[in-house]
Amino acid sequence: MNTAVAGPMPEWERIRVLRAESEYASVRKQTRVAWLLWALTGVIGGHRFYLGDTGRSIAMLFTLGGLGVWTLLDAFFVGRRVRAVNRERRAAIMARYGILDATTDL
Repeated sequence: MNTAVAGPMPEWERIRVLRAESEYASVRKQTRVAWLLWALTGVIGGHRFYLGDTGRSIAMLFTLGGLGVWTLLDAFFVGRRVRAVNRERRAAIMARYGILDATTDL
């Protein structure tokens, strides 16, 4: 949150931003958890269920991770997918609160 350009933020606006940030913190996905789930349940798509990719999760579940191929490929994409999911969730929450979010570092 950068207030240097606009000056001090009114109290009601600060509370609105804090509520939005709090809501985002409650739905934010953790990279470590996704990696742990990939390591323990990758073949059945546990990490994909955690990230909300239900269709892909079910496909991995019934094909045992594409016979292991999808599971191995996901090793390269777990971190990127967590960042994408968090970016989408943050943007949706900020839009719902009417906040223009210029944050690039999640």
